[in-house]
Amino acid sequence: MHESFLSYLWQLQYFNKKELMTFDGEKIEIFNPGTLNTNAGPDFSNARIKIGSIDWVGSVEIHTVSSEWNVHHHDVDRAYDNVILHLVWQQDKEIIRKDKTLLPTLELKGRVDESLIKTYRQLVSSSFSIPCQRSLPDVNDITKLSMVEKALMERLERKAEEARALYTQNRNNWEETLYQLLARNFGFKINSEPFFQLARLLPLKILRKHSDKREQIEALLFGQAGFLESSKGDEYYSKLQREHRLLVQKYSLLQKKMSKAQWRFLRLRPANFPSLRLAQFGAILHSRQNLFSAILSVDDIKGLMSLFTAMPSSYWLSHYQFSKKSKSEVHELGQMSIENVIINTIAPVWVAYGRMIDEQKWVDLSLKILQQLPAEQNKITQAWKELGIISKTSFDSQGLIELYNNFCQQKNCLNCNIGASLMRPPK
Repeated sequence: MHESFLSYLWQLQYFNKKELMTFDGEKIEIFNPGTLNTNAGPDFSNARIKIGSIDWVGSVEIHTVSSEWNVHHHDVDRAYDNVILHLVWQQDKEIIRKDKTLLPTLELKGRVDESLIKTYRQLVSSSFSIPCQRSLPDVNDITKLSMVEKALMERLERKAEEARALYTQNRNNWEETLYQLLARNFGFKINSEPFFQLARLLPLKILRKHSDKREQIEALLFGQAGFLESSKGDEYYSKLQREHRLLVQKYSLLQKKMSKAQWRFLRLRPANFPSLRLAQFGAILHSRQNLFSAILSVDDIKGLMSLFTAMPSSYWLSHYQFSKKSKSEVHELGQMSIENVIINTIAPVWVAYGRMIDEQKWVDLSLKILQQLPAEQNKITQAWKELGIISKTSFDSQGLIELYNNFCQQKNCLNCNIGASLMRPPK
């Protein structure tokens, strides 16, 4: 029996409360189970419970068996001195407090409906990628929608917190932070980490000094990414090499160069080759100054799309990588790719900025834009579609992706509205 399940039972009071007694025979009345504590310390705080003839206000600690109190060293931790009730599945040992008094213990074994236990075990042991998929048709639409929205907000807040942490590392510089996050997004999962590493090693302030010279932007990006190490190449390649040699010396970048081996080409379509993505990224840095300021000045899809629509240099209109001409003409970043950038970078950054300056309008704008963008199509959204939950907008798809990854895959059914709706004792 997991502690998380016992915590769920206590929080919702899903157990038989008739003739409640501590293990040593004192009567228990629960007036308030308290507030779940997600930080260090006892599991619930500010509980109000009558034990015997005395009303207590304090904490409740939960364990599978009572002996875990000592195993977890709560007996020597002063943070647990205010525990008024020890909730366990099974009592296997009496627990004595520091003041030599007996810690009141409530045993739940035998007080929980067997059907509730069965449902819980079926969910956490399910072999399905979505544990509740067989029971999903029994869940009402409002519950499903509320959970998708909850998951979306958790996803946005988590990404926003990552952006704020990076902002702090960048000495409170939003332009540098957006540049790094945008670079990671340009890796589109497969090359996200090398792109992010490149942005950390090649500061935006250096690129800005050459923003009016496209070839120097490309020389810095490709050179530091490790793409200009070959002794053979066409005329354009050699030109970037010469530019890079000068810039490396000027900015002392020799020790910050990456290796081309860090970038992945295998099984990628040519349009997703990191070489082309670097060229497209360079085109945006060349054509757009102060990107963070720019995203604060637009509030619609059209304006956002225009910020990331930039034609790469003429060389990359006929190449996917150096010295190899493509059969078809290559263009700027496509619409779906730009939508991906807005969904995964711009929306979370707006939320982060809004939380930092305490202005809800940026959070609201993020949600509005997500509701206007088309849904992402991938294996996860397809899995939900097969179960009857269809994504209409990126608001839906982002919520379903988060629900799948951080609830379904983690068997976190107890904190899911859908799972909770299935785990209720019979009336």
